[in-house]
Amino acid sequence: MLIRYNPWQEINTFQRQINRLFEDTRVPNKLLERDLIKVPAAELQETEDAIHLKLELPGIEAKDLDVKVTENAVYVSGERKSENKTEDKGYTRTEFHYGKFQRVIPLPAKIQNTDVKAEYKDGILNLSLPKTQAEKNKVVKVNLEQDAA
Repeated sequence: MLIRYNPWQEINTFQRQINRLFEDTRVPNKLLERDLIKVPAAELQETEDAIHLKLELPGIEAKDLDVKVTENAVYVSGERKSENKTEDKGYTRTEFHYGKFQRVIPLPAKIQNTDVKAEYKDGILNLSLPKTQAEKNKVVKVNLEQDAA
């Protein structure tokens, strides 16, 4: 039997493997190598004047969050507390992630960390991080070389 070679099949296989790497947002804990900690998913958008950062933090109350901002990075830590239920009978299986987490997100430009605006609603933390004046006005001159032919 003759089988036709399909070069796209190898690329599709490779793409699926890459996708699997990025599907899981868990990172190993240094203290307990077998334990995995769930870190919040982030979305970063840069405009001319600011950087907008969204963090997905479902099931966490604002009082359980600690957000610190430097001119180069955002540090977020918190704890998702488990509900204490007492049941006499039954079995519970959960895929929820409880416990402490922390994440440091480096920023692509320097920001004015004294003017950060934050909003926390429906498990989404929105941070508006205004860029420093120097970053807003940053212009880079590109020198073009001509071939001497």
